[in-house]
Amino acid sequence: MDEIHEECGIFGIACNSTQDVVNTTYYGLYALQHRGQESCGIAVNDDGYLRCFKQTGLVGEVFTPAVQASLGTGNMAVGHVRYGTTGGNDVRNAQPIMVNHKNGRMALVHNGNLANAGVLRAELEERGAIFHSASDSEIIAYLITRERLKSSSIEEAIARACRRIKGAYSLIVMSPTKLIAVRDPHAFRPLCLGKTDDGAFVFASESCALSAAGASFIRDLKAGEMLITDGREVRSLSAGSCKPSPCIFEYIYFARPDSVIDGIAVHEARRRAGAILAKTYPAKADVVIGVPDSGLDAAIGYAEEAHIPFDTGLVKNKYIGRTFIQPTAAQRKSSVRIKLNAVKSAVEGKRVVLIDDSIVRGTTITKIVALLKEAGAKEVHLRISSPPFLFPCYYGTDIDSQENLIACKHTPEEIAKITGADSLGYLPLEKLRDMAPLPRGVRPCAACFSGKYPTRTYSGAAKDKFEQKLGMFPRKENTDA
Repeated sequence: MDEIHEECGIFGIACNSTQDVVNTTYYGLYALQHRGQESCGIAVNDDGYLRCFKQTGLVGEVFTPAVQASLGTGNMAVGHVRYGTTGGNDVRNAQPIMVNHKNGRMALVHNGNLANAGVLRAELEERGAIFHSASDSEIIAYLITRERLKSSSIEEAIARACRRIKGAYSLIVMSPTKLIAVRDPHAFRPLCLGKTDDGAFVFASESCALSAAGASFIRDLKAGEMLITDGREVRSLSAGSCKPSPCIFEYIYFARPDSVIDGIAVHEARRRAGAILAKTYPAKADVVIGVPDSGLDAAIGYAEEAHIPFDTGLVKNKYIGRTFIQPTAAQRKSSVRIKLNAVKSAVEGKRVVLIDDSIVRGTTITKIVALLKEAGAKEVHLRISSPPFLFPCYYGTDIDSQENLIACKHTPEEIAKITGADSLGYLPLEKLRDMAPLPRGVRPCAACFSGKYPTRTYSGAAKDKFEQKLGMFPRKENTDA
């Protein structure tokens, strides 16, 4: 895996009385930490009065007991963990986004990426809009606020705003009296509903966060569905309809293995991917290992289907953290050795099948193959539980161009040679539905593999244009003696 990321995890809770919603939201965000490690935030609604704290950092770092206490209690809360596909690692891009307007106040959290964000932003700027961040989410907040000024309710304003935005968006919006969850008409990103034993309603990107918050899973939101609650009951409205196209990469990599999305257990989907690989690309081998963490489930499936022993061949250092920095070229080159280490006793003298979820640029997997061979592996047969990345993603994965995609420039045989592997096999594109057998009529989005996009693709102003240097000054040659 070459550090592909997805934009954000969201959480919301609404109670029929004042409670410690901050602590519940904290646990929910902790369970969603894998979806974003750049920044996090929580906004609390205390009978119509909204308080918010957000900062760069991990959930456990940011929300100390003192910070949680400062937010107090309330009857609603929303929370967010961020990995930005647009906008840098800056507290200005952190969420929730807080908006004050003449009809009240609003907090918004968003997971996804808008295909027409550049077009919308340029249009709004020409009409006098002022943006403080580079994220798509602020565009959505601006549109909702503008519609709220001429709508009879917040849910009407959200529905009207959603007609303008195209692409991936799972939203939770908190007004002084309501908590509203929306899943886009294509259902690109997951969003589900749960309920606690004391009657609070909970929304979360993944079902694993419901469990962490002490809530039982009720159901996933449907494509284009809006759910509104005041903490006592939930009602449903339509915010648009299309053929559902949930992102297939949720099952391959993004989601936690213990989550269930649209009726499919993520762990089982990954095991099926491994079994398909074993049938499609068998290998004469002595052991099957997976790249932690997302390659492990597929490795189990491969081993079971191929009747080859599964073992722990790589150990991940869980204590490096996101702030690990390599200041010199030599240190950067050895970073994989610090994050991962080969288990010599498991691979020495053996033919190894190595399972990973994807290859993007090829740099990381090359270092991992080298680690295994240095530990004594006789052969390394690389198997990837996704098809080759060939196209940009406009819906939340940070693959914004084909420039650095190794599969766009080289054949699998060439990639095997580049990475040092003895053979390479990708999950066939036509087998994705076998891996994640979604209901009839639901076709998962696999545009990053196939180039077939469920929505129109747009060109427009760069959303992060204010986070780039002007390029006015040419680089000077080093003339030091």
